[in-house]
Amino acid sequence: MRKPAIMFQGTGSDVGKSLIVAGLCRAFARRGLAVRPFKPQNMSNNAAVTPDGAEIGRAQALQARAAGVAPSRDMNPVLLKPQSDRGAQVIVQGRLWDTLSARAYGRRKAELLPQVLEAFERLSSEADLVLVEGAGSPAEVNLRQGDIANMGFVEAVDLPVVLIGDINRGGVIASIVGTAALLPDVERERIKGFIINKFRGDPDLFDDGLEVIETRTGFATLGVVPYFAPAGLLPAEDSVSLRAGEENGPARAIKIAVPMLARIANFDDLDPLIAEPEVAVVFVRRGEALPGDADLVILPGSKATLADLAVMREEGWDIDLAAHLRRSGQVLGICGGYQMLGREIADPDGIEGPSETVAGLGHLDVKTLLTGEKRLQEVEGRERASGQTVRGYEMHMGLTDGTDGKRPMLELDGRPDGAVSADGRVMGCYLHGLFTADAFRRAFLDRLAARATSGPAFEHRLESTLDALADHLETHLDLDRLLQIGRLRT
Repeated sequence: MRKPAIMFQGTGSDVGKSLIVAGLCRAFARRGLAVRPFKPQNMSNNAAVTPDGAEIGRAQALQARAAGVAPSRDMNPVLLKPQSDRGAQVIVQGRLWDTLSARAYGRRKAELLPQVLEAFERLSSEADLVLVEGAGSPAEVNLRQGDIANMGFVEAVDLPVVLIGDINRGGVIASIVGTAALLPDVERERIKGFIINKFRGDPDLFDDGLEVIETRTGFATLGVVPYFAPAGLLPAEDSVSLRAGEENGPARAIKIAVPMLARIANFDDLDPLIAEPEVAVVFVRRGEALPGDADLVILPGSKATLADLAVMREEGWDIDLAAHLRRSGQVLGICGGYQMLGREIADPDGIEGPSETVAGLGHLDVKTLLTGEKRLQEVEGRERASGQTVRGYEMHMGLTDGTDGKRPMLELDGRPDGAVSADGRVMGCYLHGLFTADAFRRAFLDRLAARATSGPAFEHRLESTLDALADHLETHLDLDRLLQIGRLRT
């Protein structure tokens, strides 16, 4: 007997598929079911590391947490990590498979279907229910040939589909009806119902709209989900969700500036800082200067370090950063940002493009050699300055060493990591997720401003938000009906 499973597809990207799957993972897990999230193909530079050292999309790691299980490489067997407007690294079963242009990937993606199906079957074997998330929209018929992300996967494993539309962006009736119109009959028949997401106001006012959709498509209404404001407290997967140029609230005691690099990656490193009541995190978009009153500038992770280093210079942010340091400001580089802060980055094998050696920003006396082997592992240790425990994961290509490395920022699993300048105002490390450690974060912020920090317990906040999301979906969706749809494949 096959295990119950449903695929949640969207009328487009960013309609809330990831969030709804996460909330349903928590809701069904609270009912005692062994729930597993699955996304055949994801595209994101915001990745997570599994306990066995594999890469998967950040959304699937959050969904696993919601389901109460450790993240697994089987939850996201294919991950695309864009390096340019036309090309991306292709991660298969958590490891680098190839680097391809969009056109080349389109020709080869069908090769990956067997591995996707094997991952799904392994995951299903340990689950009572699998909640599958699609990518983009099934109505992208130009991408249908060889598809492994939406209807191609559905056809291969014989799944029912629930379609999600985002009313907040407008045009939800046309997007759902248009999706139905573009699908062939055999695929349209797999859609068992639709969900209206991100509704604001009185849902009764949309009754006529629901009737139009039902009449035009034959799809059943499965619920209207009101806008869930606390969604912003959960890790985001796409950098489009970052509020460029905005502070996260009114005037606060500490201001942290973050340049919006073109290939910014693992930006959820900043979520615990955004949650702090006394911290304003400002995402600085291209064309704007780094704010002169910032206490700290963070150079975040990057999927293409050399390209983003060029962006730093094109935007004049390198000049702003030097001025920030002259004003006694502080700078932290994480992963790719750490590499940029050094004296040079060498790429002799052309890992990121042409073979070259590029001068870094020169604020740390270290040099980086990019290598083809990627370091992927969960780690734990301490910050040397405070002695506080830190934990997270490493996900990088490259070896960094130099004089300032003799003053490491961290000790991870008994070895030094990162570097600190002689004056202590510039620091860098390879640890993603370091700010999730509450005691370290508070000690770090106390060094920026002489005050007692009483910010939220980040891990507790995530759990509370996931519970609230599950409650929200329990109220506005018929979970029994969804489970019944999932059981259509048994």
